[in-house]
Amino acid sequence: MQTIKCVVVGDGAVGKTCLLISYTTNKFPSEYVPTVSQSDADRRLLVKSVKSAVELTITCHWHLVSQVFDNYAVTVMIGGEPYTLGLFDTAGQEDYDRLRPLSYPQTDVFLVCFSVVSPSSFENVKEKWVPEITHHCPKTPFLLVGTQIDLRDDPSTVEKLAKNKQKPITPETAEKLARDLKAVKYVECSALTQRGLKNVFDEAILAALEPPETQRKRKCCLF
Repeated sequence: MQTIKCVVVGDGAVGKTCLLISYTTNKFPSEYVPTVSQSDADRRLLVKSVKSAVELTITCHWHLVSQVFDNYAVTVMIGGEPYTLGLFDTAGQEDYDRLRPLSYPQTDVFLVCFSVVSPSSFENVKEKWVPEITHHCPKTPFLLVGTQIDLRDDPSTVEKLAKNKQKPITPETAEKLARDLKAVKYVECSALTQRGLKNVFDEAILAALEPPETQRKRKCCLF
């Protein structure tokens, strides 16, 4: 069975874990649990789901690996052929900057995440995350992913940003950054409402299987 490895990076608390849990279980987690604080070292959840366009039989394996990243394994049927989609949820905190790249070898596609209501996380896409993954994996395609879009029009969230003279990140602004950074494309979603959620992973699979002609696909290798 062929394998597609997808690594999710971005600042802490932008919704990376919620993104994966909502996608693989069709349920939004009731509370925020940082990736580095998972208490169960080996949890397994079996889920069967059928999503439009792509049939999925999902087997999720959650493993706490060196306290830095969790691994979710998903079997995806593409054109009648089974693929294992490995989803790696990394810790975004600075304390793990030296260990996080241990999850990068053999990566086929990255999801670089930011919250559309966190301008600082958007800024860190350019200042930290894309430089990090392109340093370790210069030929590996990546998507820019905006999360928490359900909060873009939330009055209290907008008011809080306004007090700091800030605004939610618009799709147009994010799309421009994606072009500037040479991302495959920009996609956005809400793990809470699942709006755009399936599309994020459909596009990730396409990017891994059909990378842009301008860059030849190569799995990431640290050595």
